[in-house]
Amino acid sequence: MDKQELITAFTKIYTTQPSAEYFSPGRINLIGEHTDYNGGHVFPCAISLGIWGAAAKRSDRKLHFYSGNFTELGVIEADLDSLEYVEADSWANYAKGMIKFIQAAGYKIDNGLDIYINGNIPNGSGLSSSAALEMLIGLIVDDQFDLNIKRLDLIKLGMKTENEFIGVNSGIMDQFAVGMGQKDHALLLDTNTLDYKVAPLDLKGDVIIIMNTNKRRELADSKYNERRAECEKALSELQTRLDISSLGELDAATFDEYSYLIDDEDRFKRARHAVLENERTLRAEKLLQDGKLEEFGRLVNASHVSLQHDYEVTGKELDTLVHTAWKQPGVLGARMTGAGFGGCAIALVAKDKVADFEKEVGARYTEVIGYAPSFYEAEISDGTKVL
Repeated sequence: MDKQELITAFTKIYTTQPSAEYFSPGRINLIGEHTDYNGGHVFPCAISLGIWGAAAKRSDRKLHFYSGNFTELGVIEADLDSLEYVEADSWANYAKGMIKFIQAAGYKIDNGLDIYINGNIPNGSGLSSSAALEMLIGLIVDDQFDLNIKRLDLIKLGMKTENEFIGVNSGIMDQFAVGMGQKDHALLLDTNTLDYKVAPLDLKGDVIIIMNTNKRRELADSKYNERRAECEKALSELQTRLDISSLGELDAATFDEYSYLIDDEDRFKRARHAVLENERTLRAEKLLQDGKLEEFGRLVNASHVSLQHDYEVTGKELDTLVHTAWKQPGVLGARMTGAGFGGCAIALVAKDKVADFEKEVGARYTEVIGYAPSFYEAEISDGTKVL
């Protein structure tokens, strides 16, 4: 979607022109899954699929939201002075939560806004449409009212919206990747300290293919919060003998030595994934920078195995995609990405093998699952920005 399309769409809904236009990307995570809320490392990047927005100030304190993706909902109205979660407001709850917490942080918003959005992130796909929306709304408010909010503070307000307004106990990775992404680079983020490194993403003759199961995944309705609770309980058991504040502080040897403290098989497996996935992520970033793509691909595969068997967040759809991808010529590695329970997987595929890859994986998936997957080539994008 380009600026003129945005302006035309905004004008059609609100009969006035917007004052500015914006873009906020989705994200994929190369490796480091379910480690962000466990104090570990993640290795995500922003992608060119995303959400576009346009906005203009109003003379009153009303907020009007309209999505080109949910035209049946029409214009959703809210008031700056009364921003509460209302189930019927659907996607606009993410926007309301973001604005509510920006105000609560002490920033003054004098007027309401007319906001139009339209995106091409498949809904419920696990490519962080919610974080893209949170960061988009944050930037719109910041820009429209010259608030000069630091980007990291906006990212934290996005996570707060997810946790406290929407009710999903997610970590900071999604908002960080969306807000801080850089074109053709991935971000190695220590979620414990928020120190990060920008890493060039040179895959030589390979490309990243996103494989969408086309099975919707709703974070709030999934076992996401349950997994987090299991990890927190395992951490508390380890803390009876270890002076640690997160599972991300442990290496594999120390975890092995003290794992007898975890008094439940499921909690043991969840914690083992968190510890080993963190180590895999650190190794993977170094291998990528050293150009050792085959070894990097094997760690990507190992990540999926751990997510399937230890963290148990994959499911038949994701496993069918990934296991089929592993068997195709020209594939370095494949794994689920995002929270799991549906959504998307990624594969590192030789450019000249992509057409055959999509044909074979698509056919097998359709045979097993009963409907077709979708494929997209991931272009690595900048983070949330004014157009």
